[in-house]
Parts: sequence; C-alpha cells; structure tokens
Amino acid sequence: MRKSLLALLLVAAGGLAQSGLALAEVKLKEGHPDRYTVVKGDTLWDISGKFLSQPWKWPELWHANPQIENPHLIYPGDTLSLVYVDGQPRLVLNRGDSRGTIKLSPKVRSTPMADAIPTIPLDKINSFLLTNRIVDSSEEFAGKPYVVAGERESVISGAGNRIYARGGFEEGQSVFGIFRQGKTYTDPETKEFLGINADDIGTGEIVAEEGDIATLNLTRSTQEVRLGDRLFPTEERAITSTFVPSEPPTDVNGVIIDVPRGVARVGQYDVVTINKGKVDGLNEGNVLAIYKTGETVRDRVSGDSVKIPDERSGLLMVFRSYEKLSYGLVLYATRDLAVMDKVKNP
Repeated sequence: MRKSLLALLLVAAGGLAQSGLALAEVKLKEGHPDRYTVVKGDTLWDISGKFLSQPWKWPELWHANPQIENPHLIYPGDTLSLVYVDGQPRLVLNRGDSRGTIKLSPKVRSTPMADAIPTIPLDKINSFLLTNRIVDSSEEFAGKPYVVAGERESVISGAGNRIYARGGFEEGQSVFGIFRQGKTYTDPETKEFLGINADDIGTGEIVAEEGDIATLNLTRSTQEVRLGDRLFPTEERAITSTFVPSEPPTDVNGVIIDVPRGVARVGQYDVVTINKGKVDGLNEGNVLAIYKTGETVRDRVSGDSVKIPDERSGLLMVFRSYEKLSYGLVLYATRDLAVMDKVKNP
C-alpha cells in the first residue's frame, strides 16, 4: 500500500496559527534578512535558519489565510518577506505579478509538488526509507512469508533469479521487500526489548501463485537471498514528501543506540537510531538536541575520576518513528557524534 511521508504534521502546525500560541516566543536570528529569494537547492530548514535562531519554530511565522483554498509550497524564484502583524513577526510569500502575494499557511499542497523545495534534504533519507525498517517483535518477523526454495534448487539467489516463497500473501500485493533478521535492540539502561532491525536483502515480484507457494522474480538484491529470508509488503514513499519540524509534546531523554549505515563518526545528514519512539510521544518531524556525552577523566591533582559535562553538539529530526525506536537525520553537528550520545528536547 502506497504511503507518503506527507505525515500527520500539518494539523498541529495549523493549530498554532489559529490559536496564536507561542508566536511571542519566536526568536529572530541576529542579522536576519528582511527579504530572501529562494534558489534551487534550498530547503525550508536552511531558509528558516536565516530568519530564526530556533529553525524548528518556522511554522510559527506562518499566518493562516482562510481565503486560500489550496495553500502553496515554496519554489525557487519565490521571495519571502518578513513583516509584522499585531507586533508579531510573520512571513509573506511573493510569487510575482502572475500569481500575486499570499500568506504562508501550514497545510498540504494538493497539486503536484515535484518542483517545490523540501523541508530537509530528502535525498539523504529516501533510499533509506525504501529499504530499512524496524520490526516491533520476533513474532511479527516469524509470521511473515519466507523463502522456501531457489531456482533449480539453489540455496542462494540474486537479482534476475526466481525464488519460491511460502506463507499468507495479502490479496492484491505483488511486490515484496526481502529481509533477514538483524540486530536486536535493547535499552542500554533498562535492558528492555525495543525492536529488531530487518536487514534489507532485495525486492521480489510475484509472477505466479499456487496454493500457499508464490513464485517471485528477484528484481533487486543487495546480497544473496537465502532460504528462510522473510517477505514484507513494500512501503513506497514519495521523494516530494514534506515534514514540518516541531518540538516533542513530552519530555524526551534518550540516547543514540546505533548508526544503521555503520559509520564510525556521525556528522551532518547521517542517520541514527534512538531508543525512543511513539510510546514516548515521538512522531515524524520532532526535533531533538544532541548532547555529546562527556568523558570520565582522572583529576591529576586529587586523583579522583571526574566526568566532564555533556555538551550540546547538534540537532536531529525524527523522520520515522516505531513503537519504541526512531530513525533521525542529523541536521547539523558541531563535532563528531557517536553511539551513546544523548538526545533531549531542543
């Protein structure tokens, strides 16, 4: 089933505009421009950083305009002007003589959005979203259809080969991601089970079914497909999807527990896994501050062991949340980050 990342996001942002809450809390960045013309390659996050010291508060600059039936997104060539309405800073969008001036409204654009600028650099997470996933329980993993045989009785297969899978296939579903059970995540402090990483192996398309056995063509593989690998329905997500950044509705005190791509040093636009999810109030678009965990050093004068204070060193945005885990994109980092660095409300 096709799913879009045009997440849930905009309802909450619209509420801000209607109620006027928190507008007085918006802090304009020192030296901010009064006008800015959007250029190709911009993101809403980049632009908000030109106006605000807290970029995730950019929806609070918007002013809902009930006369606009289909609010527009921002495109290269558009000009943003900072104005004051009832003493509050707000952004006005000017599209030129042909389309006039409109006020930005935090709602979904219903017309094609291919040329609109994204909130964050979606190319950094799009392939990740199409292939990586967390499974909330071992029972869920074990309940999926599995590879029972390969072409000509082969025990391993690759792109271009046929495989045979057994299990309950949903009617109308023909394309499946093929996954292998990977890391099991537990909370570093409580040791509570958090989820299982499903390692991406490839993609297969059903070409025939007989009873509970399906024949699939392997259209893509990242490594050899093996007997017992599990099949999950594909979750397509559009590259033009939009996030609206926001603060978590509850207090969050978590840690980075993994770097899915396996890099040793974490920096801007790297993806990390954190030990907090929907059960903790986290949703797509929530922004968290990252704190570099202070080292424990020996005081050469007293001989004691002393822990250096944690230091705020970056910011991330949650782009996919599961029950007890979330994936986040590091939006900026002032130093190298690592597993066990802390994440908190910004």
